[in-house]
Formats: sequence, C-alpha cells, structure tokens
Amino acid sequence: FMVPVVAAYLAYFGWRPAGHTNYGELIKVTPLQYTAGATHDGAVLNLETLRGKWLMVHVGPSRCDAACVQQLYLMRQTRIAQGKEQSRIERVWVLTDAGAVDPALLQEHPGLHVWRPADAAFAGQFPAAQSPADHIYMVDPLGNLMLRFPGQPDPRRMLKDLKLLLKASQIG
Repeated sequence: FMVPVVAAYLAYFGWRPAGHTNYGELIKVTPLQYTAGATHDGAVLNLETLRGKWLMVHVGPSRCDAACVQQLYLMRQTRIAQGKEQSRIERVWVLTDAGAVDPALLQEHPGLHVWRPADAAFAGQFPAAQSPADHIYMVDPLGNLMLRFPGQPDPRRMLKDLKLLLKASQIG
C-alpha cells in the first residue's frame, strides 16, 4: 500500500532525470539594431530584408584567418546538412573593417551574404569575452540575437542544436 506513495515521493524529490542541454550558449535575446548597410561589393542591403529566416552570423574583419575560414566552412556545412530545411537558414559574414574580401574565398561559399554595416556600432551588439570573431551567432527569424556557438564548435553538436531549433520553431 505504501510502496507507490514512497516511490512517488522519491521520484518527485530525489530523482531528477537529466535535463536536455543545448550545445550553443543561449544569450539574452536582443533585437538587432543598426541593420542598414551594404554588401562587400557596395550593393545596398538592409538585414531587415532577411527577416523571416534564421541567420548564422560570423562577425570579423575582411582578412579571413584560419579560424574564420573554419567557421565559414562549418556554417556552410551545417546549413547543407539540414537537408530540405536549409532554405530556412541564411549565412551572413559581418565585416568589421573596410578591407576587400578574397574572391577565391567567396567562390567557396556560394550564397554567403558578406555584409558591411553602415554603423560601426552594429558589431558591438554581439557579446563576447574577447572578440565577436571568436563565435558563430544565431539570429532568429524575428531579428533577435539569441544564441552563440564557440569559435571552434563541435560540428555534430552544432548540427543537433540547429535541427532542434528548426523543429521547434513555427516561424522562419
């Protein structure tokens, strides 16, 4: 008679199943400001035109070092790995300087939006201990910055997080 009561008590107060943890770090959800700008070749592009899509964002200088190349590669591959859902994700490289981008690098990443903000304060919206270039960020379809991955993420865990985001999201 008492076994179910004791079992329920122990289950409620003592045993807790391991909660689901995400790999990417959830950050305070903040709407992006100063979204006016232009592409690397000078065409006007306001990031508001990408609203309705999930954005994978790399923030860094136009001179792309080995870490930057790796991040752009992972962004491309994790997007492709989404299969039929990949159309819901756009990739954006936010340039933080006025330099030129290597054309060979751009050819390796078709569909990548290389964007330079009109206001330099744009890059300051991406929280980082040292530099925003140390992370890959996610912006939701409503234009809110909400998640960041480490600079050298585990591709499988990043892919799993993206699949969960897309599955749970009814927008974008």
